[in-house]
Amino acid sequence: MIGHTDNVVDIDAPIAFVWRHTNDVRGWTDLFTEYAKVEVLSEEANAVTFRLTMHPDEEGRQWSWVSYREWDLDTYTVRARRVETGPFEFMNITWTYEALEADRTRMRWIQDFHMKPGAPVDTAGMTEHINRNSRIQMDLIAERVRLRRQAVVGFDDVIANRRRGGDLRTLVAPSTVGSAFGFCGAVRLGPGERITEHYHPYSEEYLFVARGEVRIDLDGTPTAAVRDHAVLIPRNVRHRVVNTGEEEALVVFTLAPLAPRPELGHVETETLGEPAAEPA
Repeated sequence: MIGHTDNVVDIDAPIAFVWRHTNDVRGWTDLFTEYAKVEVLSEEANAVTFRLTMHPDEEGRQWSWVSYREWDLDTYTVRARRVETGPFEFMNITWTYEALEADRTRMRWIQDFHMKPGAPVDTAGMTEHINRNSRIQMDLIAERVRLRRQAVVGFDDVIANRRRGGDLRTLVAPSTVGSAFGFCGAVRLGPGERITEHYHPYSEEYLFVARGEVRIDLDGTPTAAVRDHAVLIPRNVRHRVVNTGEEEALVVFTLAPLAPRPELGHVETETLGEPAAEPA
């Protein structure tokens, strides 16, 4: 008899966010309740070999083994096997991910195995145990991933992007909290600093001036905006932002919907090193 289990859970988060958090083996001690330690032994571009150590069981035994895990991001599939099989003759695992909606993902765990003669539990008993424990852990993971989307992100929590000028930070985004339909952030501009001209083929942008005063050039036409004022920038409208005041300006931005891929979201029409064209 070959042991076989098949369990699924639906997680309220985009597939890329679920994939990243559930396949970060170094973070499994914060994601699962059963693992006390994870030690990465070797890594490749799409694979990792690692040792898992569980918390002691009710009899004080602490189980540990080495696993090999490889993944295919194109198909959202993970395949794993135990290198140190312990009481198993073999243990093969497949994880798959399916996007049900933009912000909802189905994760499936399939395990095929067989117990060695003389193992503490037979194959039927291990099948029952794995099914029971998988449901517990999957529900827990779904809740922990959901809560990670509610994280509060500070300006200093993310890396500055200075490529277009100023000190720009994308705070609420697919990469930080798994936003599915848009993102937002803020930029600090010193007196005379600017965000170079660009446009967004897929997204509207909404700017709110939280501090200072700026000029927003829209297709070459200047628009003044001061503290507590907001401006809409439609799709495909070229725009740059210039601090025209004598103090640092703080501008909050939001874009929606998301582009199909991040690299398609911005089209540059000006580089930081070249003089800015004067607006009409």
